[in-house]
Amino acid sequence: MSTAAATVPAGQEVGGHRAQVWRMVAALAVTSTVSYGTLYYAYAVLLRPMAVALDTSTTAVTGALTASVLAGAVAAVPVGRWLDRHGGRGLMTTGSIAATGLLLAWSQVRTVEQLHAVMIGIGIAGAMVLYQPAFAVIVSWCGPDRRSTALLVVTVVAGFASTIFMPLTGLLVEHLGWRHALIVLAGIHGAVTVPLHLWAVRRPGSVRPPADPGRAADTRRRATVDAAMRDARFWILVAVFVLHGTATSTMTVHLVGYLVSRGHPPTFAAATTGLLGVLSVAGRLVFTGARRRLAVTAIVAAIFGTQAAAVALMPLLAGTRTGAVIVVVGFGLGFGVASLATPALLADRYGTVAYASVAGRLAAPVTVAKATAPLAAATVLHATGGYAVLLTVVAACCVSAGVGLLIRRGNQ
Repeated sequence: MSTAAATVPAGQEVGGHRAQVWRMVAALAVTSTVSYGTLYYAYAVLLRPMAVALDTSTTAVTGALTASVLAGAVAAVPVGRWLDRHGGRGLMTTGSIAATGLLLAWSQVRTVEQLHAVMIGIGIAGAMVLYQPAFAVIVSWCGPDRRSTALLVVTVVAGFASTIFMPLTGLLVEHLGWRHALIVLAGIHGAVTVPLHLWAVRRPGSVRPPADPGRAADTRRRATVDAAMRDARFWILVAVFVLHGTATSTMTVHLVGYLVSRGHPPTFAAATTGLLGVLSVAGRLVFTGARRRLAVTAIVAAIFGTQAAAVALMPLLAGTRTGAVIVVVGFGLGFGVASLATPALLADRYGTVAYASVAGRLAAPVTVAKATAPLAAATVLHATGGYAVLLTVVAACCVSAGVGLLIRRGNQ
């Protein structure tokens, strides 16, 4: 099927401005790390102290995080449309300022309802500062020959957000309490992300020649988005990443519990699960290296298959420490691959003129799946009283995602 990719040129770097582009990439790597660390990963550390302070259950507090992720999913489509029309500088700077203020507001919540309201705001602000806008800026300004390297830099650095900010948040909570910990995190977020987004994210036309003015540009964007929405391969891609997002988010939340159920101490279970962050970086490096020789769909399908095999082997191997580490490594290699594969697949197919709009329409259902899958998995665990059904579903999701990619490739 022919799409707009054949007629829409990819964004190109302009000679003499390469250093500016790489400064922008470096800045986005730092801001993505800080934003993920403060707006998302800190929540796991703050969950229990907040539940105690608000005199409620951890389930109610966890629900606020789910509401935050869902709000980000709803915001993904309008954010993508804005990015295509106006670029990332104003949006990301505004989002950073809003997120800083919301972190301060978070530190002052007194009820669960207030917590939900603040977290919904943080979800919307997150859609303005996390991977979606950062990737849109990179795809727009970097030529195809450098795009994969630029995306790798951002995702590898940001892959350490949990490694940095979860221990940091724990220390702050231990010494200052959770409310003052959030005030410190707000200060870090504002001091780092606001100036970097304002300084480093270039406005349209400051690094490359300006795009078609006014109606002509809007017409091209609408035509590209319409072509994507009519393309069966786009909807196959949506299904693929919904399935994979369901699998990864489920394992992220329930892997510790599963390893404990196999007789491992909680400390070992938590430490082994913590390998997922490091392994996501390793998987991204493998993906980027393999791209030089193999097609993106073949690489990602093979990685999804490896994840499925790892989950299928958990009942056999996870009873020992060595076996548990082996299966977690096998599954963890696929954790960060989707974040790199998505820009590559979308830009190659639909070009860059409407990349953010198309990516936003893909991100919305995937984010909803990631937000709701752990809750659905908890229901399955309660109904079945064991992990066998849950592991089967996760493995099936990985297999189906891999097969979907191969089908998409076959329909090229």
